[in-house]
Amino acid sequence: MSRLRTPLWAALALVAALVAAPPAQAAAEPLTVTDFEATTLPAGVSAWGNDGASTPALTVEPDATRPGAPATNRVLKAVYNVSQWGGWSHDLTTAQDWSAYAGFSFWVNGTGSGQKVFFEVKDGGGGAGSAELFESSFTDDTAGWRQVQVPFSGFTRRADYQPGGAPTDGELDLVAMWGYSMRLPAASGTLFWDDVQVYGTAPPRPVRLATDKPVYPVNEKGTAEIRVSVTTATGGPLPADLAVGYRTGTGTATSGQDYTPVEGTLTFPAGTASGSAKAFTVKTLADNTAEVAETIPIVLSGTGTRPPAEAPAIVINAHGLPYLDARKPVKQRVADLLGRMSTEEKVGQMTQAERLALGSPNDIATYLLGSLLSGGGSTPPSNTPKAWADMIDGFQLRAQQTRLQIPLIYGVDAVHGHNNVAGATIFPHNAGLGATRDAELVEQAGKVTAKEVKATGVPWDFAPCLCVSRDDRWGRAYESFGEDPALVSRMATIIDGLQDNGVLATAKHYVGDGGTTYGSSTSGDYKIDQGVTQLSREQLAAVHLAPFAEAVRRGVGSVMPSFSSVDFGQGPLKMHAHKELITDVLKGRLGFKGFVISDWQAIDQIPGDFPSDVRTSINAGLDMIMVPYAYPLFTSTLKDEIAAGRVPMARIDDAVARILTQKFRLGLFEHPYADRSGIGDVGSAAHRAVARTAAAKSQVLLKNEDRLLPLRRDAKVYVAGSNADDLGNQTGGWTITWQGSSGPITQGTTILSAIRGRAASVTYSADASVPLTGHDVGVVVVGEKPYAEGQGDVGVNGHTLDLSAADRVAIDRVCAAMKCAVLVVSGRPLLMGDLSKVKALVASWLPGTEGAGVADPLFGAVPYTGRLPFTWFRTAEQVPINVGDASYDPLYPYGWGLRTDRARDRLKAAHDRLSGGDGASRAASAALLVALPANNWNADGSVRNTRVVLGALGIAAALLDRSGTDAYSQDDAVVSVARDLAQAGGRRPDLQASADHELAAGNVRKAVDLLTRAAR
Repeated sequence: MSRLRTPLWAALALVAALVAAPPAQAAAEPLTVTDFEATTLPAGVSAWGNDGASTPALTVEPDATRPGAPATNRVLKAVYNVSQWGGWSHDLTTAQDWSAYAGFSFWVNGTGSGQKVFFEVKDGGGGAGSAELFESSFTDDTAGWRQVQVPFSGFTRRADYQPGGAPTDGELDLVAMWGYSMRLPAASGTLFWDDVQVYGTAPPRPVRLATDKPVYPVNEKGTAEIRVSVTTATGGPLPADLAVGYRTGTGTATSGQDYTPVEGTLTFPAGTASGSAKAFTVKTLADNTAEVAETIPIVLSGTGTRPPAEAPAIVINAHGLPYLDARKPVKQRVADLLGRMSTEEKVGQMTQAERLALGSPNDIATYLLGSLLSGGGSTPPSNTPKAWADMIDGFQLRAQQTRLQIPLIYGVDAVHGHNNVAGATIFPHNAGLGATRDAELVEQAGKVTAKEVKATGVPWDFAPCLCVSRDDRWGRAYESFGEDPALVSRMATIIDGLQDNGVLATAKHYVGDGGTTYGSSTSGDYKIDQGVTQLSREQLAAVHLAPFAEAVRRGVGSVMPSFSSVDFGQGPLKMHAHKELITDVLKGRLGFKGFVISDWQAIDQIPGDFPSDVRTSINAGLDMIMVPYAYPLFTSTLKDEIAAGRVPMARIDDAVARILTQKFRLGLFEHPYADRSGIGDVGSAAHRAVARTAAAKSQVLLKNEDRLLPLRRDAKVYVAGSNADDLGNQTGGWTITWQGSSGPITQGTTILSAIRGRAASVTYSADASVPLTGHDVGVVVVGEKPYAEGQGDVGVNGHTLDLSAADRVAIDRVCAAMKCAVLVVSGRPLLMGDLSKVKALVASWLPGTEGAGVADPLFGAVPYTGRLPFTWFRTAEQVPINVGDASYDPLYPYGWGLRTDRARDRLKAAHDRLSGGDGASRAASAALLVALPANNWNADGSVRNTRVVLGALGIAAALLDRSGTDAYSQDDAVVSVARDLAQAGGRRPDLQASADHELAAGNVRKAVDLLTRAAR
């Protein structure tokens, strides 16, 4: 009997197949992530909550009752009483690869409460705090121990929240897992946990198909090239030949009439590198008819493959319609587009979602969204200008998939520069800008911000804050330009800086948020933020409404109402529900033509259920709602309210018309994508120079005994204090993240570094523990750590108006050993305590990234010229204290600011400039000649002949009130000489404060008269 022989070619084929085939995957043993067997909490396990009471108490306890547990078993006990949100997490310090496992498992000892408990795993990103979150849940319907096992295929991307910097691909990749979280229900209870594991064997992972774009916009008679890539789960080459089928599917475009259908196969041979791509093309046809956009879906398939996460499509662009004609008036374009829109499309335009809330980027087209935003710290995984532009362009691309192709308007809180972006130019916060009293410089800051914002694809800034802050205990005080409505109104020039450079500005928070009563807030443990402003309509108009009237006069494009409430004596009413103030006053009496955008999830604070919140806010006059997470619920709810007649279509049409008007004016229909020509200027030297000037002009010299400042450059300087060498502290909240943080969080120059660049010799010791002898002068930089909003309210998170004990010790040590200057880096005035040994005191506010601006006047490169935007209280019991109070005895009054330039030089410069103006200005210039002779001045440039100089100032000021060509800087120079005299006398702080108010209001003669009285 003969043996059957195997042909050589067959044997070789068998060997090749064995080599190419992936190795058989062995069953994976469970991997224990957390076992709680120590007597203390495992490293990385921590509890969290919306406040202290909602943060669960975690302990490790002995418990051998779990099935299969050893006698020595220990478990985690979580006792909770959650009001809004709370839970616990295990954050890993090193990522783990869970891709070999099938699912996530843990044991829980429940009570049968029926409560639903969500849990999530943390996938990818740079760490646990920036991972993409995927969630599942179980119901506590069993008393006693049970094991919960959920396959990874049962997890879905968390829709209501994603951390800043998290990946956005929507794929649970499992190769870099940073831990997990257990989110407890808003209730009370006790649960026990044990043996958190990943278990089972993962099924074979398919080859991922992708296209180079999710959407391919193309004009009629154009050609779309679709590049298809293949990616293996391991990143290795393809183990075998792969055939990928492609074809055009059925969309709104008509096959044969609008495009030529295609179908075929792309073959990727075995050994093809993961990520390789091949292309095919689709040609569109012309039908010579004006029409909306039409879609051609692309269908990809192949054995052992996974289709693209988002179904790709070709879009034949809308064409020939009146609203697309940039030559037509905006009003005509809006009317044409509005007339073509369905209710669903109108509702979509009124909806703004947080980018991390998107279940998929395709939801932009599915829900017809009109706007997206990045909340504080919501950044692309690579927080660079290019990554921002790529991200936002990707979102705009999805909007092109809709039939009307209405572009998105993307918004960010660029409140002191493009502060979410690492490496961007960060300006002083508004408190510091208010201290400059330089409206032109503030406009320039707006221009720089606009250029950096626009370069990253963002056309809309939720700034400026035009609140008038009347209580230093408020955690948002630094967002205000000051306590005086006249000053805040003058700083509204930042709107021009933004809008004249292509970025929509937002006047916020309308209206009265700076006047809330301490203790009136009902938001979590906040004390004053989001509270109630109690006053008359006349008081509201005089103090809080004036800056918004100025913003409307300047043509601001959007207005954001406040979280707070207003009480005119009939009880508090949430601003988001205040039809009188939004519709009647803002849109009616003030004539606001832009659109009103809600604050973050703010309509949820209106009493009532969600449908009531929606109809109340829209009927009150809100045009767009920052949802920001539950956009499917919001859109369906608003449609239901419209259908039921509870929200009139006329109100909807008004809202949408206002939104579309701003989109047309911004040029978004013609240029929806980022103008990347300015990306290289983000954080540029030229931009930082403007921020440095702003920081320098914001410095307020409060005290200067023996003219200690400016310092000599050859001095041996001893530097101490918590804020001397901390970039995060000097930039404050709203920097990279919402709350900000200490440390080197972005690119910039610390104050210490800047001092080292100025002084010949510098010794640094934060706590002043290094020997103090052998130095000429000490500089102690103290103040606050970052915070934002109500989390910075005095009484929340340990915040007070006192210096820290460490800072107090540093001051005491240094100032007892040598002459010293104290710099206060803070968002508000602080209680300074004993200043008897402090020779010089400077309010440095939150100067931003350019610490050199703090050092410039410190060493005399530029003079100190800043003035207090807030009254600096003497005792905490005086707070709130403001200009115009009947009882007014502060440590330093509003408007206080010693100068280190020569008064005569200031007056001479004003005289020279005024001489070229109108008749009144020329007459004022002539009046100043009486004051300028040298015998009226001391050798240091200060006033010698008070009577003559003040008399000349009074005459000149009266003439300036009649001039139409004088600039504020010239008026300010004239008044500053009278202020020098008043401050030297140290009397009548009430008159000094009132004088600065009058100057900001444009009343030069009143300002000089008040200071003249104070100087006598």
